[in-house]
Amino acid sequence: MYSKAETSKIRKDFWTAFGLYMKPVPNAEGRKTQWQNYKTGVKDIYFRMRAERNFASIGIEITHNDAELQQLYYEQLLEFKKILESETNEIWKWEMHVHDDHNRIISRVQKVAHGLNVMDQNDWPAIISFLKPRIIALDTFWNNMKPAFEEL
Repeated sequence: MYSKAETSKIRKDFWTAFGLYMKPVPNAEGRKTQWQNYKTGVKDIYFRMRAERNFASIGIEITHNDAELQQLYYEQLLEFKKILESETNEIWKWEMHVHDDHNRIISRVQKVAHGLNVMDQNDWPAIISFLKPRIIALDTFWNNMKPAFEEL
């Protein structure tokens, strides 16, 4: 078992390594970006990447406090489902009004890879290989679809 401090350091080391690995990769507009802290530029819409003890995941989270507005954003995203899945070449899990780890109601679209453990440095290449193409695909998708969300 790891102490809280050790766990925190390992997670920080992973995200630092991921950031360094992704640093030379430009975004869809050809600019440098902080991939591990990707900013969508739209309030209450986030790209979330997680690396945990038994899985890694990436997704789009809609966190608006107003359930109706959250649903409107989600439905707008749902309009672009085929484009997202074409960009990523895979089917993602779509969830409206679910509870997150902090018991907040959110809506999300995500892809999860089970059996990966951020605490095992041997899994880091597999986690990075899972996250990298998907965050790049999300960026390309978002570069084209963001205007539709800015108008809401």
